[in-house]
Amino acid sequence: MGRGRLRIHLGAAPGVGKTYAMLSEGHRRVERGTDCVVGFVEHHGRPRTEVMLHGLEQVPRRELSYRGAAFTEMDVDAVLARRPAVALVDELAHTNVPGSRNAKRWQDVEELLRAGIDVVTTVNIQHLESLGDVVEKITGVRQRETVPDEVVRRADQIELVDMSPQALRRRMAHGNIYQPDKVDAALSNYFRPGNLTALRELALLWVADRADEYLRQYRGEHDIRSAWQARERIVVGLTGGPEGRTLIRRAARMAAKGSGSEVLAVYIARSDGLTSASPKELAVQRTLVEDLGGTFHHVIGDNVPEALLAFARGVDATQVVLGSSRRKAWQYVLGPGVGATVARDSGPDLDVHIVTHEEVARGRGLPVVRSAARLGRPRIVAGWVVGVVFPALLCLLLTHIDADPGLANDMLLFLALTVAAALLGGLWPALASAAFGSLLLNYFFAPPLHRFTVSDPRNIMAIAVFFGVAVSVASVVDLAARRTHQAARLRAESEVLSTLAGSVLRGETALDALLERVRETFGMESVALLERAGETEPWTPAGSVGPRPADRPEEADVDMPVGDHMALALSGRVLPAEDRRVLGAFAAQAAVVLDRQRLVGEAEEARRLAEGNRIRTALLAAVSHDLRTPLASIKASVSSLRSDDVEWSEEDRAELLAGIEEGADRLDHLVGNLLDMSRLQTGTVTPLIREIDLDEVVPMALGGVPEDSVLLDVPETLPMVAVDPGLLERSVANVVENAVKYSPAGERVLVAASFLGDRVEVRVVDRGPGVPDEAKDRIFAPFQRHGDAPRGAGVGLGLAVARGFAEAMDGTLAAEDTPGGGLTMVLTLRAAARGGPPEPAATGHGPGGVEPARAPRREPNGTGDLPGRQKAGPR
Repeated sequence: MGRGRLRIHLGAAPGVGKTYAMLSEGHRRVERGTDCVVGFVEHHGRPRTEVMLHGLEQVPRRELSYRGAAFTEMDVDAVLARRPAVALVDELAHTNVPGSRNAKRWQDVEELLRAGIDVVTTVNIQHLESLGDVVEKITGVRQRETVPDEVVRRADQIELVDMSPQALRRRMAHGNIYQPDKVDAALSNYFRPGNLTALRELALLWVADRADEYLRQYRGEHDIRSAWQARERIVVGLTGGPEGRTLIRRAARMAAKGSGSEVLAVYIARSDGLTSASPKELAVQRTLVEDLGGTFHHVIGDNVPEALLAFARGVDATQVVLGSSRRKAWQYVLGPGVGATVARDSGPDLDVHIVTHEEVARGRGLPVVRSAARLGRPRIVAGWVVGVVFPALLCLLLTHIDADPGLANDMLLFLALTVAAALLGGLWPALASAAFGSLLLNYFFAPPLHRFTVSDPRNIMAIAVFFGVAVSVASVVDLAARRTHQAARLRAESEVLSTLAGSVLRGETALDALLERVRETFGMESVALLERAGETEPWTPAGSVGPRPADRPEEADVDMPVGDHMALALSGRVLPAEDRRVLGAFAAQAAVVLDRQRLVGEAEEARRLAEGNRIRTALLAAVSHDLRTPLASIKASVSSLRSDDVEWSEEDRAELLAGIEEGADRLDHLVGNLLDMSRLQTGTVTPLIREIDLDEVVPMALGGVPEDSVLLDVPETLPMVAVDPGLLERSVANVVENAVKYSPAGERVLVAASFLGDRVEVRVVDRGPGVPDEAKDRIFAPFQRHGDAPRGAGVGLGLAVARGFAEAMDGTLAAEDTPGGGLTMVLTLRAAARGGPPEPAATGHGPGGVEPARAPRREPNGTGDLPGRQKAGPR
């Protein structure tokens, strides 16, 4: 039996109608005679969705009990026993209630597919695992229920269900998604136009990438090599010259004319060492193309036009942008150039744009820098051809023309070929050309002809002089070529070292960036910085770039020791000896960068310790009076009670004892805050996070204030919070005590709690004098008391401790103005992990993924601890 086919309705945002679209697909299939059933669909009380369920067979759900409540999930066994052709299964990312057959619904769907049942399902873009961090940055909500991207990518069909942000917000406002009491909060938070637009863009881009995968797979299966211009991809060929910025900007303007166009800048580096490209200029161009929304690519290839076209066809490019050649006119004798070659070989499917710039015809600058001893195989072959083949052709030409130019002119012509051979191939082709030319002159042009003898002594002298001049000229030309290459190499090396030194002085080079620069400079596949603690210890990577970096220096093609216990390992090819000088500078700089990074960490640790010492010093200075005050009160009361000179009445004795108790409580509170601040500053606060209801903690935090001074409003329907109960109690107590302290007489402080998304807010509202905006952050600093607070009001640690504890529990504490006057402290806490079952009346997911979850999310540590209940909010 074959595997079933999977079709996914991918929602761009919650509430766009993916469930409605799935049910519509089910009706269409039933009308065509297909055996289609509903495996699991939750209509969430939406009338239009509920109507769509009519006429479709629904497989009975499986009832499960969890924490005393009854819930329903898809009955996988029942669906398998029913064996329909198609099953409709809503909410692919859903977490099942404990006790279900599988932990996740997508695993249920996998079982149906393996049984040969086609499945139509739904999922929102924010539930894809790879997009979790992106979605959290956009919406501020961490998605607790996710589905692996690979599960969605394996789908046979993916249909995007989309809606404009304005239309979705209108649908929300009309009550088609949420109940009326939740609409305002949703519109002002998760369903803001910016959030919806960003989610929509994520969905469109993800589906577009998936379409690219389908297209590449189809083209590969059918061996299609020509470009299909379904999407504009513009490749910019860079040489590392100054014209690159002009080309990148021009390509960006071209891409801006078409929606969805991409810009890919590519630099082709030869595989034989340092190049004339400026690393600094390449870094600038890389930054520029990334700022303009494109990507930068580094490709190794000896034949630049061939490598550029291979890259363009590999990414299915539609256009190539190149700059007009910087060659001077005479340099075209050496070949047509990269632009002309690419235009000639591009074919009809790839448009080539040649862009003019200010550097046109100003010269190519430095040639490709190679070792003086390695001119490259093409040039050496050309030198031998010019030095050996061309003299034979010249001889054939001169012997078949009627005019006789004379032996002197013949020698000059042969001498020109010798010089050309020296320029192209170096010394040895030139020497061979001089010897071969001398023999040809002797045999064909010096009497007696066609014999290797010379009758006229003057001709002997002429041929000898020719050979000597040819050898001398070849040596001089070869030496000049060597010096030119050496000068170019030194210039390239000096530019590389200058850029490297500048980054050292600025301290701006990260280790990965430096290793990437090494890889690009030397044309390597991968670079790794390895280190070990001792001679017998194993090597460990301190940093690496590129695929398959070496694990040990012995495994690399090139290794450069850095001290006794560090080495730079390069994989890709063997470097010539002259390249190791620059490589040594890079290796030394890599060690410096690594040391700097570690020193930065140590400096941060030292700064933290210094801050702790500063806190301790300030602590001693600040409490010199505040500790004495309650101690003095306790001492005076105890001395009075022990005095034999005064006969205290029961009322007086009770009053003195009450004073002792009050002073002890005040001293205990003060010492507790001091110890808490010390723990926060030294980083020794380790919260023990567990799930608990706010109504179990907040009332306990009010024990230090008068009973009639606080109005408490903590609904029982709030989701549980993931906190350390002890830290939360201390944090709320400090905030409430501060509010009560500054509230006017007769005005009660309001402590109210609410939830939004996956966060729960505790708001402490007072009607006191308030705090100006510029001081709202300052009041949370240690040893700070706003305004004219009396000395006995404390050392100014209450709010600092409260914020520290809140942040330790992954929460926040901020100050806001109370409408009508006063100050509101907002304590934001993380709700329990999504998946805790809600009240029985609220089973099932909410609309489009912003829902009350039913089942707890299994913790990754496998301990089996299950999170508590949670009612609503975007997942």
